[in-house]
Amino acid sequence: MCGRYLILTEDEIIEYREIINEVNERYKDSPLLSQMATGEVFPTNVAPVLISEDDKPHATLMKWGFPKWQGSGVIINARAETALERKTFHLPLIQKRCVVPTAGFFEWRQDNGKKQKYLFRLPQTKMLYLAGLYNTFEQLPAYTILTTAANPSVSPYHDRMPLVLEASSIDAWLSDTPFALDYVKRPCSMELHAAAM
Repeated sequence: MCGRYLILTEDEIIEYREIINEVNERYKDSPLLSQMATGEVFPTNVAPVLISEDDKPHATLMKWGFPKWQGSGVIINARAETALERKTFHLPLIQKRCVVPTAGFFEWRQDNGKKQKYLFRLPQTKMLYLAGLYNTFEQLPAYTILTTAANPSVSPYHDRMPLVLEASSIDAWLSDTPFALDYVKRPCSMELHAAAM
């Protein structure tokens, strides 16, 4: 599961600075820019995601969470293993994939009788890219984050984790449907490090 994640706009994170610069340019005359979340991102926040335009990744703003067809609330996660079979996610998996750029994601667990928050990151980089799907609804386009079974680095904290993309796989995830359909079936082998917050 992924219920919160982190955006850091520190200048030294070159990849994120480039994403923010593109968003600022793209939305400079739009009130949507003032709604963009930074720091800890919550469901229904507006945040940058990468989509394929002209066969290249481009940053755009979307709302986190597909609207539910019945009742209130939003769908923030989609199971990678069954996304192709679910009506809500089938077409987005085939045609509307996105990448959610983060500095890490949060999970909670009970430690010594109290709920402790942990930030998961890749130790060798300040960026963590999550596989996502998007669709256009009545107002703003929305995205959801794909999840998969937790690998050994996450399973002591939760039984699910986001489907993490290697930076070198971003282009293929966005534009190569056979690659994406294979990727959602793979276990995530990347070893993440957890830091208590």
